[in-house]
Amino acid sequence: MQIKHLLLSGLLFSGLLHPGADDPKLLKKALRIHQRALTVDTHCDTPFKLLEKDWDIGQYHQPGEPNSGCQDLPRMKAGGLDATFFAVFVAQGPRIPEGHAKAKAIAILDAMDGMFKKYPDRCALALTAGDARRLEKEGKTAIFIGMENGYPLGHDIALLDYFYSRGVRYVTLAHTADNDICDSSTDRRDPEDHGLSDWGRQVLRRMNELGIMIDVSHISDRSFWDVLALTKAPVIASHSCARALSDSPRNLSDDMLLALKKNNGVIQLCILDDYVKQPPPDPARKKAFDEFMKKEEALGGWSNITDQATKDALEKEYHDLGTRYPSPPVYVRDAVDHIDHIVRLIGIDHVGIGTDFDGGGGLADCSDVTQLKNFTIELVRRGYSEKDIAKIWGGNALRLLQQVIDYSKSKH
Repeated sequence: MQIKHLLLSGLLFSGLLHPGADDPKLLKKALRIHQRALTVDTHCDTPFKLLEKDWDIGQYHQPGEPNSGCQDLPRMKAGGLDATFFAVFVAQGPRIPEGHAKAKAIAILDAMDGMFKKYPDRCALALTAGDARRLEKEGKTAIFIGMENGYPLGHDIALLDYFYSRGVRYVTLAHTADNDICDSSTDRRDPEDHGLSDWGRQVLRRMNELGIMIDVSHISDRSFWDVLALTKAPVIASHSCARALSDSPRNLSDDMLLALKKNNGVIQLCILDDYVKQPPPDPARKKAFDEFMKKEEALGGWSNITDQATKDALEKEYHDLGTRYPSPPVYVRDAVDHIDHIVRLIGIDHVGIGTDFDGGGGLADCSDVTQLKNFTIELVRRGYSEKDIAKIWGGNALRLLQQVIDYSKSKH
């Protein structure tokens, strides 16, 4: 009861921010649609919190409190989230064949196995679209697994088979730095975009054979085009936005979106505010955050910091920087502008939502999973049908997953 009360209060508050959301008829209709839809978030970084001894995903964490994160199992239920892709994320390090990256990825997978064993009545591993539908009927949260950054694969193709056996069903080929698979959209230390490597082509072919979705979020433009020229199955951009509305290299241009449609792929909307709406230039803010990022990288990257006191200090410093150098708030309505643009350009069958919760994703009126229904409210306000909302909230992503699986089966 307490969780439901908090959720409803949050929705009503968001209505005060956006005229029309507090219309009782609209709100009632949106909540009914949200409840009926099989909702899927295709990207979040919550698994790194499973490695923290004092954080329990089975406990309700008050939104906004220190170290609460963006979601836990009770809040997923409160927010009406039926399925999510947990990212096995390992920050890019030295480009060596294997080592720490593989061990770190395995540790995260082991932590997820521990979660499934501890809460078997509340969540379970999902591998197919059918699993998500079955688990929804059983009242459990379906947990899919993606790997963000192909770095843990080293140069051993057998590791791809191993991670598939552990449940990994998509691989984001790169992250914020170039790796041995392909170049990143945000690493221009080498100004030339080299695209997909020969090793990367080997990885892609095996992903098609196994039935692992190829994730093109984070990769460079040339890498994107190389991937689409090679893959035999549809691809996913698990957490990206439209470059036409926010000119970030992390987003997809209209030409890329049109190519994605031809591939029958899907772009899942990331709700990290800078990708949704570029802030106005602020040199002092940029300098301060660049210095913070250098400090974090010098410590090995957030996911590699094991000392909790160091993490707490970094989190406080980051929060303080945000207070000192605030950027204009970005709202759900701004994110849905991207959905409108994508739908007008390539159609309703090629868009979904991948929040990037616990990895930077969040908006002024959707800062944690309990506020996800604000998207459904905004979509209803703009006239999207229940059928179309169901596609956005999971139907398109699950369709793509099944097509990738079907292609794999056709090769055996």
